[in-house]
Amino acid sequence: MSGRFDLRVYKNDMRERYKALRASLSTEERSKKDAAIMAHVMAMPAYEQCKTFLCYVSMPREAATHHLIKAALSQKKKVAVPYCVAGTRLMRFYAIESVDELIPGSFGVLEPDPQLGKRVGEYDDAFCIVPGLVFDRHGYRLGYGGGYYDRFLLNDYSGVTAGICYQICTVPRIKRGRYDMACDYVVTENGFQKSAGIRRQKR
Repeated sequence: MSGRFDLRVYKNDMRERYKALRASLSTEERSKKDAAIMAHVMAMPAYEQCKTFLCYVSMPREAATHHLIKAALSQKKKVAVPYCVAGTRLMRFYAIESVDELIPGSFGVLEPDPQLGKRVGEYDDAFCIVPGLVFDRHGYRLGYGGGYYDRFLLNDYSGVTAGICYQICTVPRIKRGRYDMACDYVVTENGFQKSAGIRRQKR
């Protein structure tokens, strides 16, 4: 039926559009925006007060996190980064003491070595930086289609969350599915804002 809405098609179309838009930024533009995002994150009370800092390890063209991770380590926070469990859609966080510990893992993303790192399983005092291609004002995100973060936020995580992206990758509202999870805050180079979304309770 040609008039039937297909959420998968909608999301795939958005992914292609915003990947291209993000790729259009020059290296200089991206560096300035990354520095501003990092400053805004570090100014957030949720960051200042957290004891455990969870953060994705950025790939090229994503909002950069390497300097943010290093800054959190220098401030003696417990820093943990994600590890995708092979053959599943599950993600776990392992503590690191240096970015030099990271090794290439799933999808070419730098990951912790689960044989060396200590898995983090308590999140009451944690602050988690969540990646996304696009965020809306409700804190909902368009990710890369794997569902890793949505599963983690729904089933495991109890702390504060912030999605980070460039301002050009924000929209008023994203059409979403039943398992999509909202972040508590959205941070861009223009600042941070508490989202209007409601996080679901863990199952």
